[in-house]
Amino acid sequence: MSQTPTERLRDYLSQLPPQSQALLMREFERALERGEDVAVASFVLEELRKIVRGSEDDNKPRSEDPARLMFRVLEPFLIDPKESPRPGQLRRSSLTSVWQWLEREGIPDQIREFEAGLIGLRGAPASQVEQLVRKLQQAAAAAIDKLINPEPGVDRQRAMSRVGPPSAVEDLAPIGAVLKNRDAIDTFNGKLSSNLRVFGDSQVNSMIAALNVPALQTPILLPFALTLILNHLNQPWQIVRMAIKVAGSDDEIKVAATPYGVAVTMAIQDLARLTADLREEIRRGHYGNVAENLKVIHDGIRGLRTELDIRSDSSWGKQLAAIRVDISNAVKSEIESVPGRVRRLLRQRPDKDIASGAKLDQLEVDETAALIDFVAVCRTYASELAINEVTQRTYSELQQYVEKSTDALVQSLRGSDARVKPFRHQQAQAAVRFCELLFSHDYASLMSRAVENAMVVVERKPAARAG
Repeated sequence: MSQTPTERLRDYLSQLPPQSQALLMREFERALERGEDVAVASFVLEELRKIVRGSEDDNKPRSEDPARLMFRVLEPFLIDPKESPRPGQLRRSSLTSVWQWLEREGIPDQIREFEAGLIGLRGAPASQVEQLVRKLQQAAAAAIDKLINPEPGVDRQRAMSRVGPPSAVEDLAPIGAVLKNRDAIDTFNGKLSSNLRVFGDSQVNSMIAALNVPALQTPILLPFALTLILNHLNQPWQIVRMAIKVAGSDDEIKVAATPYGVAVTMAIQDLARLTADLREEIRRGHYGNVAENLKVIHDGIRGLRTELDIRSDSSWGKQLAAIRVDISNAVKSEIESVPGRVRRLLRQRPDKDIASGAKLDQLEVDETAALIDFVAVCRTYASELAINEVTQRTYSELQQYVEKSTDALVQSLRGSDARVKPFRHQQAQAAVRFCELLFSHDYASLMSRAVENAMVVVERKPAARAG
């Protein structure tokens, strides 16, 4: 009865047969691989690992998991299930469906052989395990190719539907292609530097030369090779420079006619995804990453419009225009709401309307300060994001109102009744905080000193009565 819930769970799990423990571990690991938010699964899985491995300190995921080993080559290309993949990306959730199909119908004998081989190679050098992994990957690629290109008379659509949902079927061909050409992908990935800070002509030419491999030039694999480059770029939009170099022109028609035109599509779709993330963060009132995301989107749109001759009525032009409109719609209402919030906080009410012990809502002050900073960030990138007019107007309005309100609050502090002075002081402190965001640290420091001086009460002695 004195046991904690964790201890009771551990006792129960330890009494299960080894096969049941292994089955539970595998199912929980698959749930985590699918990207599901399962706190309970993570907790139970950790306890199972402690029991099975017999060590409280060994909490690392099982490197010998067959599915994880076979699909490890796909890791750079995986995205969360909620996102829509662009060329060169795969849904993480698709891996579970594909693996289950391989176990059930595709290559069941080879998987059993692989699992038995892993048991026999425990403690062996990693190179020996890799030989087994590569053999299984080639078998899986062959099974996927046979499913996609069946023999005459086989109902292809019906056979593929047994793999899983349409999203998994959609990812099936690229999964098979990456597994089949793993050596080419590994070789190319080894030629990439850890950080391509400057993606200039020499780096572009070097990458094009490294990609001059028949296996990587296919329409299905080229986007995955380009994704590996994207993962190393400080400014991902610069991937379009490869398409421009191959086309020998910045004209979008000539660029789109090359196999590398997919790089432009990838860059635009990444910007669209960032815009969707930005919209969601703003909707939730989370402004921590807004500045960084706005900068990436701004630089991407400007870079594409500068380096590519994109027509406004083309597919790429319309996509860029849609991104700008999406950003404008996402931020406009938030920007326009800021002056009203500032007025509610700094408005000087008559003394009679201020209750004794009234306090300013500090949470609202924090949120308003974050919104003022948000307007300032938008102002930096306004011209390229189609929010110039509303941002400049709002920022100017905020400066004028906060400057006048701060002066007025300082004056009111000097003559305020003792009952309302603490509330006026809180208003003045909020105004000083806003001044630092809208003007400068020096100006805010000056106003802060004025506020504190106004708070000093000069005690006057009552005049002596005439005798």
